Amino acid sequence: MARNSLIDLFLELANPNKETGESRWVYTSEFTGKYKRLELGNGWSWGRKSSRLQREYKVETQRIGKGNAITAIRLAGHNKDLHFNHNIRQDIRDTLGKRKCVMLGINGDSENTIIEIDHKDGRKNDVRVSNIATQKIEDFQPLCKAANDIKRQICKSCKMTDKRWDAKNITGNPYSFYEGDEQYSEDIGCKGCYQYDPVEYRLQTTRMLSEEAVKHSVDFVMNKLYPELFNDKK
Repeated sequence: MARNSLIDLFLELANPNKETGESRWVYTSEFTGKYKRLELGNGWSWGRKSSRLQREYKVETQRIGKGNAITAIRLAGHNKDLHFNHNIRQDIRDTLGKRKCVMLGINGDSENTIIEIDHKDGRKNDVRVSNIATQKIEDFQPLCKAANDIKRQICKSCKMTDKRWDAKNITGNPYSFYEGDEQYSEDIGCKGCYQYDPVEYRLQTTRMLSEEAVKHSVDFVMNKLYPELFNDKK
């Protein structure tokens, strides 16, 4: 059984009314035992503005005591106000539209090779990216239609299962993810997935592979020179 996301865990604890979306005040002191994963620490990643929690519910917080830390959270009803705007600012379209597909390296004129500007985050749930005034070029990437169609289906499957796509499905990719693992997490979102950013995947995994190769090379040399000392330290 898949591990519950932090948001699902909080909803279980808060138990909001299905009709109204309202819940009781849930105190952070209740984040113990089974719910210890909900601890806020220095931030509140699973409750940020772009999170599923804030997209689906109107969220209120209570801060009591020193440090202005959140001490309680409640849901004040279903959120019917936020709708993701798919529009992409024209200057971003103009810039990325001239580049080649980051997956297939083409920019053609046929139906499957024309460039489409893709939202890297396939869940399209970040309010900042939804606003053309706050969009950044790094929120998007150029994909040919064929690659974008495939990515769309992969992201759809991830949304349904919370299982991220394994980059090792492509022969030659050395790691499944450059950050995180198979289980989708609200903490890092799509970051780390090949589909989210194949260019960043290649950069990060090259670095990871290089560091791993250096480590093993040093181990190999030390084992050759001082096998007894080296094995004693292992």
